[in-house]
Amino acid sequence: MDIPLTIKETQVGLKKKKFSAVELVDGYLKNIAKSDKDINSFVTVTEEVAYAQAKKADRLILDYGDKAFEDYPLLGVTVAHKDLFLTKGIRTTAGAKLLESYVPAYSATVVEKLENAGCIMLGKTNCDAWAHGSSGENSDFGPTKNPWNKKYVPGGSSSGSAAALAANMTLIATGTDTGSSVRLPASFCNLVGLKPTYGAVSRYGVIAMASSLDTVGCFGRTVDDVENIFTAIRGGDGKDSTVKTAEWQKPKAKMKLGIPKEYFIKGTDQELEKSILAAIEIYRKNGVLIKEVSLPLTKYAISAYYIIAPAEISSNLSRYDGIRYGNLRNSFADEAKRRIMLGTYVLSSGYYDAYYLKAMKVRSKIIQNFEKVFQEVDVLVAPVSPTPPFKLGEKIQDPLKMYLADIFTVPANLAGIPGLAVPCGFTDKGLSLGFQLMGPRFSENTLFALAKLFEKATNYKPKVANL
Repeated sequence: MDIPLTIKETQVGLKKKKFSAVELVDGYLKNIAKSDKDINSFVTVTEEVAYAQAKKADRLILDYGDKAFEDYPLLGVTVAHKDLFLTKGIRTTAGAKLLESYVPAYSATVVEKLENAGCIMLGKTNCDAWAHGSSGENSDFGPTKNPWNKKYVPGGSSSGSAAALAANMTLIATGTDTGSSVRLPASFCNLVGLKPTYGAVSRYGVIAMASSLDTVGCFGRTVDDVENIFTAIRGGDGKDSTVKTAEWQKPKAKMKLGIPKEYFIKGTDQELEKSILAAIEIYRKNGVLIKEVSLPLTKYAISAYYIIAPAEISSNLSRYDGIRYGNLRNSFADEAKRRIMLGTYVLSSGYYDAYYLKAMKVRSKIIQNFEKVFQEVDVLVAPVSPTPPFKLGEKIQDPLKMYLADIFTVPANLAGIPGLAVPCGFTDKGLSLGFQLMGPRFSENTLFALAKLFEKATNYKPKVANL
């Protein structure tokens, strides 16, 4: 059977009895068995769980018909979870050998919410260890490869989730975005990826990287799919005090799109910039007002981020002492050690004021920059990365060059605003291109509306890599 590529197509097929949920699971597991030895997108495949949940879905459809889909809005939808998400009774490694045998006693809120919405879990996906990375090459279980071209990276740290989706090994996937880790893999793998507003989705049960920057996001092949996932996972659970009760903004009838000049800089790949400028022109032709704006502190964002993030990383990783759970600390790999040392240094006596406190002041100014710009425009459009996907091994020996892959994404994390990565074509070499939309806090609905407008105007059709 041909596996449907969207939630709508999947659920229509289930309703019309074209296939069963069990047959869908058969198809996805067959794809995993066939292709994942090369791609390395899964750390753990949960075959037994998948079949049990698929049989439950089929029983609900048989007993209740279409009403089952009203009670379970994601019924029959297969999901792969980034291996930062705790899953009760199923090992959770964070892509790190230190936790290679850790089996949690409870599941993350997002895992539970998606299961309660009717999702079928296929497994846990590979990621840069502890979510430290932009390429998927820092996993202790080996690098993930880009299904569109296996010589290239899929982006990180949610590398396995994006690659599994691009290779048609699942219908949707979860991820986390601390500096770029949903938007970059989405852009590199021809997917839609959402980094929500900080405080929109509970992080309970998700292994922490940098607590004031972490957000729980998701991947889909269309904006509709990502919107449906977000609807299912957003909101509080009483377990994460950062989750805010908020009214999500409604899209305006006439929207104004801002082009921040600091995001279109010398050194940005020409094919990428050309494709984004073409996307902006499509918006203009479809009645969206376009205005150039300025975010002058953008150039300081990457520096501030790589002081704040390692400081919080060093605090969060201090709990992994090999006493309560996990292996000994000598299991930490180079990137984790690098960030622990840097974070401990900037928090140490005599350096806290000079580095960490100064970085936090810059962060406050960056937030003010965004707030001022959002008085002029409704949404910003920008590249996700300065380049298309780069080759495996190209930047892994040069941490500074790797960190610069996040130069256009970290400002949104520092400001706590939402960002949505949207695919916009391929390079001449067949590498995926994308742009991101950023809006004020809790403006996800506006981002979805603008992204759908682009999909409609370009007659966008979801694709999977031909393996």
